[in-house]
Amino acid sequence: MPKTEKKQYKTRLLKRLWQYLGKNRLLLALALILSVSSSLLALYGPKLSGEAINAIDLGQGKVDFPTVYFCVLLMGGFYLLSAVLSYLLNAVMIRLSKIVSKQMRHDIFENMTRLPVSFYDKYQTGNIISIVIYDVDTVNQSLSSDLLQVLQSVVTVLVSFIMMLTIAPKLVLIFVFTVPATALFTRWLANRVRPMFRARSAKLGELNGFVEEMMSGQKTIRAYGREKAVLDKFEEKNKTATDAYTRAEANGTVTGPAVNCINNVSLTLVCVFGALLFLRGDIMLGDLSSFVQYSRKFSGPINEVANIIAELQSAFAAAERVFGLIDAEPEKPDAPDAAVLTDVRGQVELKNVDFSYVKDNPVIQDFCMTAKPGSLTAIVGPTGAGKTTVINLLMRFYDVDGGAILVDGQDIRGVTRDSLRRSYTMVLQDTWLFYGTVFDNIAYGKPGATMEDVVNAAKAARIHSYISRLPDGYNTILSDNGTSISKGQKQLLTIARAMLLDANMLILDEATSNVDTRTEQQIQAAMRELMKNKTCFVIAHRLSTVRSADNILVMRDGKVTEQGTHQQLMKAGGFYHELYQAQFEQA
Repeated sequence: MPKTEKKQYKTRLLKRLWQYLGKNRLLLALALILSVSSSLLALYGPKLSGEAINAIDLGQGKVDFPTVYFCVLLMGGFYLLSAVLSYLLNAVMIRLSKIVSKQMRHDIFENMTRLPVSFYDKYQTGNIISIVIYDVDTVNQSLSSDLLQVLQSVVTVLVSFIMMLTIAPKLVLIFVFTVPATALFTRWLANRVRPMFRARSAKLGELNGFVEEMMSGQKTIRAYGREKAVLDKFEEKNKTATDAYTRAEANGTVTGPAVNCINNVSLTLVCVFGALLFLRGDIMLGDLSSFVQYSRKFSGPINEVANIIAELQSAFAAAERVFGLIDAEPEKPDAPDAAVLTDVRGQVELKNVDFSYVKDNPVIQDFCMTAKPGSLTAIVGPTGAGKTTVINLLMRFYDVDGGAILVDGQDIRGVTRDSLRRSYTMVLQDTWLFYGTVFDNIAYGKPGATMEDVVNAAKAARIHSYISRLPDGYNTILSDNGTSISKGQKQLLTIARAMLLDANMLILDEATSNVDTRTEQQIQAAMRELMKNKTCFVIAHRLSTVRSADNILVMRDGKVTEQGTHQQLMKAGGFYHELYQAQFEQA
């Protein structure tokens, strides 16, 4: 990235952070008042210290004790009040950073609900979690501590500089050389370490994603004896992340010692030239003492800011990832004139549909299909034929590249996504249960459902008797995605959830793959009765389950090669016949 673009990007990043802070102007104003007040009270201490020393007459050995006592009491009062204000300032900044981090997480999660399914197909879940938790915390830490430190440092530097000018303007000339040296060095180092902190955040995100992925696949890993391979891969990613972390921190922490060295040189010069001025009678001892203290307060914040440069670079890198997720492009908005799909009959047509996930690598080609209201359409074919892709297109998780999909004669690109998706009930092979009661999980898609509604759906799904045997029945808490129950039972719960909805179209994507054949037949019978006069789409590998379908689509390489009823396809003796016979022979 060119230098000008880098500067513009950094400016935009700071503006984005300021937008979050600017929403809380009252807290910011209070923080500014407390910071300035606390710093001013603390900074008047060296001046009083100098006056107390000037009250000592070294030549005659006399001390003006009233002046000394007055200065000491005033210093104590100022320092105590400064400490109280500093405590209040910290409390305000912690509250401010809490509000900002809460808003950031809200904005991230809100945008995540609007992101297309394709986004989650590309990015690891662990990496996204790392941004929501780790990166937001990093920005929050910077706002609550680093920002406060910078604010106080600015006040301290300005006030100390003014006080030094009033005491000994000649000695201030020393800082004409040391301050620019410090500024140039810190700027050079900041540009050097920023990419390192960006890489650190990225590598930690990758490590998080890998750990999340491996934790969810523990049974498979152990079943295939891949523990050592996984551990080796973890060690590789862990080393990469650790190296990136070490590289960033090692280079970032160079700033503090280097700037401290420059500041110590300036203090040495102040002491040497200040002593010469004192010997010439150009400055009193107390004023020299005050000047030395102010010089430390002047250079100290510069050193502190230099020390937090590394933390600020880390915060900037984290903010880039946070804003990257907040700014991720959501699903394309509905057309301005998009209609709301109502009173759906369930007539679904796919006309010459073409689609590809990756350009020039087609998955669906010239796909045609018609599903009449109340019909059952089965989609079968080998793995990779494009069956699940058809479902993604029906639900408009992806838009077609060519052709059109019609529902009741309306192109689905001309209706709102929300009304389209509410017209379907969908049950997937990958079951999803959340932390909550059995009742809540079944009633998830129908707020306001009664216990009678839920029980009837459970009975239809052949899961009621199992639920009744649970310790608290329908009030039993399911945790950790329902790991305490079998896959088949989880599948039945999600089917019961689907049965509860009033949608006129149903999609089953390998929905009965986790239940036994007998239970599957019972569910199919119950499903046909419950979904009577509703359009159903079923994806199935076990062809025995779709023999009663009104229309069976046989897909190969993204195209429909055969379609008809089970009897028609078997009589034709084509690919479907081969698939069915192969499964029958295996059985």
